[in-house]
Amino acid sequence: MRDQTIEFEDIAEADLMTSRGKFRTVAFRDSVDGNEHIALVLGDLWQQQDVLVRVHSECVTGDIFSARRCECGDQLGAALDRIVQRGRGVLVYLRGHEGRGIGLVAKVRTHVLQDEQGLDTVDSATSLGLPVDARDFGPAARVLRYLGVRTVELMSNNGDKIDALESYGIGVSARVPLLIQPTDHNIRYLTAKRDRLGHHLPHLDSVVNGLGS
Repeated sequence: MRDQTIEFEDIAEADLMTSRGKFRTVAFRDSVDGNEHIALVLGDLWQQQDVLVRVHSECVTGDIFSARRCECGDQLGAALDRIVQRGRGVLVYLRGHEGRGIGLVAKVRTHVLQDEQGLDTVDSATSLGLPVDARDFGPAARVLRYLGVRTVELMSNNGDKIDALESYGIGVSARVPLLIQPTDHNIRYLTAKRDRLGHHLPHLDSVVNGLGS
């Protein structure tokens, strides 16, 4: 019997055929944040350890429109590819996380400040009186518990995401880097994530040095 941390009436499951193959979709309404999220599941995860997991924050501009300002869409695709290669894993797609939780309208306003005033992703948010990161990863932990996942190998460059999942009782046995080749369009954004938000992006060193030479 599964330890359901999500109410039965707030969850739905079905198969989904994608360009990468067939996944099991688990759509759920989180009772805490009120948003509807989705997990794409490959293989049997019940009571499994070291499950390859990506917890992906919604990014309309990057995920849907392939914006070059960030690496979100590329990370989404790369994470799904790795899950398919492993033959088992789960991608949790968290809605309500747009712009690290400030919302789509506010995120676009920060883009204006970045383009017109040269502010980075941190200062452009705080100058509007907004938090740098307002995301809650509780829904990801709750759906992973529902799926019976015991420990995860988390595809992330963000150490804070590991701390957040572990604070909700999800053990992280390893952090798996998810590094995307930088471009001229996102190098400032990625550098700010490394230098100001503590993301693990060692591949930027050679790129930054090359641009400065």
